[in-house]
Amino acid sequence: MFEIYAYVERMKYIKRWALMRSLREENDMEHSFQVAYVAHALAVIRNEYFSGQADIGKVLEIALYHDLAETITGDMPTPVKHIHPEMRTMYGGLESKAKQRLLATLPRPIRQTYQAVIDPDTECDEYKIVKAADKLSAYLKCIEETKSGNAEFRRAMASKQAELSALALPEVDYFMEKIVPVYLLTLDELDITADTCFP
Repeated sequence: MFEIYAYVERMKYIKRWALMRSLREENDMEHSFQVAYVAHALAVIRNEYFSGQADIGKVLEIALYHDLAETITGDMPTPVKHIHPEMRTMYGGLESKAKQRLLATLPRPIRQTYQAVIDPDTECDEYKIVKAADKLSAYLKCIEETKSGNAEFRRAMASKQAELSALALPEVDYFMEKIVPVYLLTLDELDITADTCFP
């Protein structure tokens, strides 16, 4: 029982962007933290600026565990996953079985609680916010790599930008317009911003 927590710890061993030459490797554990804070921001923006009613706690829970199944399946690169509808269906089935295997390591009294966040309702707003944050996280990775001179990520960045635009979510558009530009700042520029805030 409780092996699920050992699997959570193993998220730091799951490397992302397997087909890409990255200047800095990224693992599922750090990615999940980034998705969590970005999803939190999206939920807050939705609720405060666009009269939303997102359950922020639920958003954070789903975000933390959204890639846990990859501790069993590995991180299949998006181009491979979507190369053919049959491949996407096969991977979806494998991912579902991995989630059930993970949940089976929990005692029944708490299994249902974890089921709601490890295998959530894909139609709920909180899940959709996390999916948007997942795409934003990938876009931010592309920014980081291209900013460091890695042209390998240019096409991926354009693709992710198009995906984010197609979501037509006001909180995502707000994040792209108001928040993404700060990721382009250097440390010195961040220090200048801090000086203006705290004279």
